[in-house]
Amino acid sequence: MVDLKIGIEELNTCVQCGLCLPHCPTFRITGEEAMSPRGRIRLMQEIQMNDRPITKEAVDSFDTCIQCRGCEPACPSGVPYGSLIEQTKSTLVEKKYLLPKWQQIPFFFLTRPRLLRFFTRLLVVAKKIHLLPNRFAMPENIPIWDKPLRESGNDVYLFTGCVMDAWQRETHRSSKRVLEHLGFGVTPTGDRIPCCGALHDHAGLMQSAKDISQKVIRSLSENELPILVDSAGCGAALKEYGHLLGTDEANRFSARVFDIHEWVAEHLDVLQSPAKLPISVIVQDPCHLRHVQESHEAVRLVLEPFVETLIDLNDDGLCCGAGGAFSLFQPALASQARERKVAGIRAQSHDVVASANPGCMLHLQQVGVNIKHPMEIIDEALSRGIQI
Repeated sequence: MVDLKIGIEELNTCVQCGLCLPHCPTFRITGEEAMSPRGRIRLMQEIQMNDRPITKEAVDSFDTCIQCRGCEPACPSGVPYGSLIEQTKSTLVEKKYLLPKWQQIPFFFLTRPRLLRFFTRLLVVAKKIHLLPNRFAMPENIPIWDKPLRESGNDVYLFTGCVMDAWQRETHRSSKRVLEHLGFGVTPTGDRIPCCGALHDHAGLMQSAKDISQKVIRSLSENELPILVDSAGCGAALKEYGHLLGTDEANRFSARVFDIHEWVAEHLDVLQSPAKLPISVIVQDPCHLRHVQESHEAVRLVLEPFVETLIDLNDDGLCCGAGGAFSLFQPALASQARERKVAGIRAQSHDVVASANPGCMLHLQQVGVNIKHPMEIIDEALSRGIQI
């Protein structure tokens, strides 16, 4: 018998209605019940309540969940699927059914920024001489050496994180410039807070995620500055520290966290008569911005004054397949999910795709999608002389 450490009441909130099925990318790809939220919850119930053994098929069912949480808004019963799958994976890792030690090696680098940057330089060289497999998504233009972001004031923190700061620092620079245009002095969190723990939590390394979250809270407890995040995945993790740790301190911390688009949307009145860029932009909603933070409309609000045309994808925010490290560990499913997203993108005439999550950007860039972070688009517009 394996105790998944899940409450029976939480499991029984699922009434097996199936309204989640159309919103689950792995079910839409495979058509298999075990690859759906409903099927996975049923497996959890059997293991937790009926002593069902954990078979390879059960492990595969849990391991192939992208954790996009698209099922949650569709669920009429309010099933907390995200916490159920996170706890299940945590138990399976603890019991050595999932994530063997060699697969945990990449997570070691995420909390060690100097090592991460060193390892990134090695990857850049390996990519240039074609030693990396094609499925390994990383930007084409990572500089070998890159200066860190400098503090410009202490009105807000800009959370810079781990992989994004090592691989996509230019996006942070754009975010910082936009905030400065709006009159805010920015303190980048930099190396003192190298990781939010989101990737650890999604992989089942829950204790590591808790340890990281406690360090983050301590490091940013010296004052009550707002914490702005330009990565949808990091923002979702920071906003859920209260749930992860279950403390008042963590809840207070999470109340200070804002997706950067939420913050900018509240201060757009600073801008005077913006001149729009003559481009059409498809908005791709990252799962953790749409389904977890429920802040995806802010992206449209902040882009609208700066671009000629905004285009929505009619897919209810279906996952692109990136899923943090999912595309690395489940490349076939990740590619199939991406194919659906890319088909929708290519069916629309556009100049660029806007996505507010670094993982989505990398995953879609890999197949030739011209994609930018919304802050990069706004930064470009501001650099062309929009008056403030």
